[in-house]
Amino acid sequence: MKVLKILRNYLFYCGIEKEEYEAIKKDVRISNYVAWRVFSLLMVAAFAFLYVSSLINDMMSSNQWFYLIGLAYSVIAACFFFRLKKDSAFAQLIIYLSISLLFLFACLITQNKPNVPATTFIAFLLIVPMSLVDKPVFMTLLLGAASTVFLVWMHNVKPYEVWQYDLINVIIFTIVGIFLNIIADSVRIREFVLRRKINIQKDTDELTGLKNKGALIREINEFLADESTGSGIMYMMDVDKFKSINDTFGHDIGDDVIVQLGSFLGSRFTGNEITGRFGGDEFVVFIPNDGNPEHARAIAADIVSGASEHVVLPTTGQKLGVSVGVAVYSGLEKEYSELFKKADTALYRAKADPENRFCFFE
Repeated sequence: MKVLKILRNYLFYCGIEKEEYEAIKKDVRISNYVAWRVFSLLMVAAFAFLYVSSLINDMMSSNQWFYLIGLAYSVIAACFFFRLKKDSAFAQLIIYLSISLLFLFACLITQNKPNVPATTFIAFLLIVPMSLVDKPVFMTLLLGAASTVFLVWMHNVKPYEVWQYDLINVIIFTIVGIFLNIIADSVRIREFVLRRKINIQKDTDELTGLKNKGALIREINEFLADESTGSGIMYMMDVDKFKSINDTFGHDIGDDVIVQLGSFLGSRFTGNEITGRFGGDEFVVFIPNDGNPEHARAIAADIVSGASEHVVLPTTGQKLGVSVGVAVYSGLEKEYSELFKKADTALYRAKADPENRFCFFE
């Protein structure tokens, strides 16, 4: 069973556990996207050159239509690569279609020289697996399918002796290509895992385990810069009379209050919210793709009451108070600082109002 689990992990998760793979899958897709965006431009240039050459060279004219189809596909793929989201599954699909086109191209080159062993196709079996990081099972299926198509296609094209030679080489190098893909993916995927751990350490507030100020600013700025988004809610909050808590009970208790409040916020916001400690006793929560004022009001009230219930102070019966400033994003602000100023202004208004512990920027 242990051997089967190891084999499963290498074929489906590049040698790591499923949870680790899922955590870095987005980064892997973005890396593939960036690399293949460049490759798509190279494919456009290559097929354009081949098509033009086929117009003036009789030896290449037999593949003229394929070069034209390849050029048209490459142009469309390149356009997609500059329009799609970097981590989209559709971008991954286009990459696999592009790889399939390259294998068909290798088949045509071999068909043009039926008496010569298939060096180009075999070279692709070794090179292509190194160009993409993904679950090795997908590349295994693709290499197996490409090799099967090649051998069936060439069986009626090549002399039997040459086809037999290709058969042996294709089987050997398909297996080698699969193993190269498994090894390369497992090495590169561990780089993503290590980079993620380093980034988590860099972006994590040591006291609460939430995002720190730098991570908050970066991630919210990334959201605001995305033209496809147009709504969100920012909450800026701090502890009422926090200096008095430190002076009365000591800084250790003050730190414990911060830890408890961070724990409450971390357990309250478990979806795609951006939650972190801005500094001192100040926390920020940003809820993307939600601009409903009533929903925002309900969440603000929940933060105030939840903090009072979940954070325990040394004095029996004493409840923690927090004030919350709310700024609703509707696509106008383009930087974190603009939205932060509005939420911060609302926070100061909330602290000045003893009746309502939260306030909206207006």
